[in-house]
Amino acid sequence: MKQTDAQKNFEVTKKTIGYVERQKATVKDYKRIGFKSGLEVHQQLKTSSKLFCRCPAGIYHDNEDYDAEVIRHMRPTLSELGEYDGTALMEFKTRKNITYRLNNQTACTYEVDDTPPFPIDPEALEYALEISLLSKLNIVGEVHITRKQYLDGSIPTGFQRTAILGVEGEIQLKHKKVRLIQLSIEEDSCREISDIGHDRIYKTDRLGMPLIETVTHPDMETPDELAEAAEYIRFLNRSTGKVRTGMGAGREDVNVSCAGGSRVEIKGVAHNKWIPELSHNEAFRQWALLNIRKLISDRGLKKNIWKISYQEIELSHPELLTPLLREKIDQGLQVMGINLPKLQGILSHFTQPGHPFADELIHRLKVIACIERPNMTHSEAFEPVLSQPELGRIAKWLGAEKSDAQIILWGPADDIPTALETIEERLLMAFEGVPEETRKSFVDGTTIFERVLPGSDRMYPDTDSAPIPLTVEYIDTLNQNLPMDIADRYNQLRNWAVPEDTWKYLLSKNMLPLIERISDNFGFTHKSIGSFLGQTFKSIEGNQELHKNFTYEKIYELFRYISEQKLVQGIAKFMISEIYAFPDMQFSSVLTSIHFKHRSIKEIIAPIEFLYEKFKDNTPEPEPDSAINWLMGQVHRQAIGNVKLADLRQQIEQIIKC
Repeated sequence: MKQTDAQKNFEVTKKTIGYVERQKATVKDYKRIGFKSGLEVHQQLKTSSKLFCRCPAGIYHDNEDYDAEVIRHMRPTLSELGEYDGTALMEFKTRKNITYRLNNQTACTYEVDDTPPFPIDPEALEYALEISLLSKLNIVGEVHITRKQYLDGSIPTGFQRTAILGVEGEIQLKHKKVRLIQLSIEEDSCREISDIGHDRIYKTDRLGMPLIETVTHPDMETPDELAEAAEYIRFLNRSTGKVRTGMGAGREDVNVSCAGGSRVEIKGVAHNKWIPELSHNEAFRQWALLNIRKLISDRGLKKNIWKISYQEIELSHPELLTPLLREKIDQGLQVMGINLPKLQGILSHFTQPGHPFADELIHRLKVIACIERPNMTHSEAFEPVLSQPELGRIAKWLGAEKSDAQIILWGPADDIPTALETIEERLLMAFEGVPEETRKSFVDGTTIFERVLPGSDRMYPDTDSAPIPLTVEYIDTLNQNLPMDIADRYNQLRNWAVPEDTWKYLLSKNMLPLIERISDNFGFTHKSIGSFLGQTFKSIEGNQELHKNFTYEKIYELFRYISEQKLVQGIAKFMISEIYAFPDMQFSSVLTSIHFKHRSIKEIIAPIEFLYEKFKDNTPEPEPDSAINWLMGQVHRQAIGNVKLADLRQQIEQIIKC
């Protein structure tokens, strides 16, 4: 197939499945493909210690700042039912060398499974239970800690300790309620530094930090509902003031399916703003895979008898050795020609924007066979590295027919058997439709294969940890100090008449309690403080470098000072920039630095008559209100902090009319 033919097929199949760009998609489009989605929201808790040891939490190190390295190789274990988890078997296939870089300040023998776990951190348990209650979950009577198997190396023990705290709750979105399945508390995993070939490197500073996971039912029927639910849970968690913020402190796993598809988990989405595009493209990717299944079925192919065929391209086949393939062999790599019977047009079939079906194979080869990209080319490549005559000679040598497609694969000889198995396995999955898997997200809204979706076979009890009873009295005590529900906070902002474009910022920063304190204690309106924080302060926070000593309490103290000094609120706009940069400066010194002087309204309006005469001399035919606006501009700066601008304007209007 020529390149232009492959691109044409890509566009044709894109139209065949009815792909719609996210910006143009409607509710009707999502109903057509049966969009369904749920969330698993992970949030670090702001505790001083890790969950099952007493190492400090929240201290991070540079990649090169470590005191020791530990190397491990993971292998799967049987579940209670005597079965292996599919994810564990896949990871075992990769034959990874896992290296952990440990810093003595943030790691101990528990981290590397040389010491039994300490009792669960009571602070973390309390915070997690409070959030469970806020989520209207039914709290368990006894906490049972279990082990969840992880063979990707992200946890040195090969398993994560986790426990369910609450089940069957709900959150209230604008137009619907979303059911919650459960909330769990668990230990966070390592941070990955690199993953190249068979070597994966982690650092352990984040390992073991307390983390909660809120899991929803698949109740969201559009990407917008999904993003709204993610934001709600984010705001709910932050409203407690007991969770960490910043990059990596909160991550979402987004579960997506379409009608006839399967649950696919988009792992570790770091920004909620990515969710709509990612979930949109994943639903249509599954819709495309279902169309591929139909095409294969229409060709009369049967999964139980269909097989790939392959042969090694060696130096003894000079007629097949293009410069590229000779280069690969000279590098010590093994080159394989693979024939795919009756699959012409499938490799170039649309799956995601910019991604044909062939990319599904390329990414699996990287993950499972550990062959770095580029690891293959094929007969339907958009940017072919082999010419049509070269591909034709290989196809003929493989005994291919016109309806077949071909892949040319290269990699280390030890990895080729796994690679061939991986290619055939993924192609056979195409006969069934959509494989359940975990995928990695990218900022452009596309995803790539990360691993097989884990199942229940990876869970088993933790025999090192005793059950923890939760008394009714303890839960009642926690219930007494819960913050306001987020749905009520929305109503509160609406009643305060705070501009709606500030709500997201104010809720994400948990600033509503600060608004209440300032308004209740110093008499400023909720609307004016909300607008100041959501507009003026947001701009400063986004554009100025944060001083380590600045906290939001400085804002409270600023308005206390303005109230005590009987200044007008508008001065805060000019003071806050200086305070943000120099939080240890006295407020009186801040006023000096912005050249503020106390003036009475009489002093401010004293030059108005003279200025008005000057204006009339220079403006023969002034527009209505132009004189007032000009005069306001002349004395505006002196008025800031001394008099309300509305009162100043009224005074100027009276002078002009006299």
